[in-house]
Amino acid sequence: MTGTIVNVIAIIVGTIVGLIIKGRFSEKLQEITTQATGLAVIFVGASGVFQRMLNEPCNSVLFVVSLVIGGLVGTLINIEGKMKGIGDWIESKCKGGEGSVSKSFVAASILYCTGTMAIIGSIDSGIYGNYTILFTKSVLDGVYAIIFASTMGYGVIFSALSVFIYQGAITLLAGFVEPYLTGDIMRELSVVGGILITALGIDMLGMRKLNVANLLPAVVVPVIYYGVYYIIK
Repeated sequence: MTGTIVNVIAIIVGTIVGLIIKGRFSEKLQEITTQATGLAVIFVGASGVFQRMLNEPCNSVLFVVSLVIGGLVGTLINIEGKMKGIGDWIESKCKGGEGSVSKSFVAASILYCTGTMAIIGSIDSGIYGNYTILFTKSVLDGVYAIIFASTMGYGVIFSALSVFIYQGAITLLAGFVEPYLTGDIMRELSVVGGILITALGIDMLGMRKLNVANLLPAVVVPVIYYGVYYIIK
């Protein structure tokens, strides 16, 4: 759990630094920083998708089906609403304002948990005691925490709990999960995860309201598909 704990600390420290900086930003500077962050998130997501698709042959239909099925399932169980509810509850206890806690909590949780570094790093940590990937992710997440907190507020700090639960669970279950995460599955997870991160950036820019949290079940579809495929094969 060392890698995950370091990751959580990086997010908390980054959030604190971001909040200190936030007080020094004018409204105009906060707006341009938010736009820059949204563009950066889009680039991170899109580059991950294209890197996978250009370097490895990918199932061009599976990621579409994954997003559709994932979106339907996520909407039916209302993941977005439940995550917003958690953020609203935190906000009511902390006396935040105008949904800022919910928005920053949901956005940061999605960004930190949908990338393949979270999965691969947690598995390496759990099985081999190798924290290199998670330490690298910690630096990146810390930087994003600074930027997110400086523009979206203190709700970002609560995403550290999402990271702790998500990555911690994968780390503890790494020995069981690792044999089933084949190259095909990891490739498709990278593509779907990259698309979700891209969608998050679009939502942050206000270009179009996207219920990205409701699309999260899409990452499970490739696992189920290839699981069935290998059994039949």
